[in-house]
Amino acid sequence: MIRSELVQKLCDDFPDLTQKEIERVVASFYDSIIDQLQQGGRVELRGFGAFSTRGRDARRGRNPRTGEPVDVDAKRVPYFKPGKEMRERLNIDGNGAA
Repeated sequence: MIRSELVQKLCDDFPDLTQKEIERVVASFYDSIIDQLQQGGRVELRGFGAFSTRGRDARRGRNPRTGEPVDVDAKRVPYFKPGKEMRERLNIDGNGAA
């Protein structure tokens, strides 16, 4: 599901709200998560999962086109850990297939 599909689903579920109102809510939700992660925080949605960041050390990479060595700076990357309820629902039939 992509962002526009989420907005459309919410429009279908809440016909009393306009599409612009729903788009603002979704944008605000995303922005709140991003702002918290930028500050080094963690966002936990019970039953769904937790968003956090992890650090990656600087390393020596290579340019795939030329093969030349390239220095890659240290950085933070987003990380998502699914919650217990999500894991259980994904594996409801016992073999991992839905």
